[in-house]
Amino acid sequence: MSVQSAAPAPVTTPQAAPSPAPALSLNSQTLLRCSAAFAMVSHGQSVGNEDALKWPVLDTRGREFFVRALAQLMDETGLDRGGISALVSKEAQRLWDSGETQDIMPACLVMLDSSGI
Repeated sequence: MSVQSAAPAPVTTPQAAPSPAPALSLNSQTLLRCSAAFAMVSHGQSVGNEDALKWPVLDTRGREFFVRALAQLMDETGLDRGGISALVSKEAQRLWDSGETQDIMPACLVMLDSSGI
């Protein structure tokens, strides 16, 4: 007769379902999209990316737009910094995957100019 020692069953806790992204107004979606685009282009400019260097320098104005836009999104959605960061990361990844950044930059630059920043 053999005796097998059984390992205790692993304790699992149910994983919380990821929170759905908040419904954003068209203006908020545009702020998010342009903030992500500015961050991507600004980073590209800082590392000498040829495509990014075709756009106006975004280090100061783009960063200020990014900060103000995300603060506004935090106020509108009630999300904390982590939640907003996740939204921006997801949007930046979407822009990267779709290759849309170059296409939306002209409209985003108009938005930047009209913001007074």
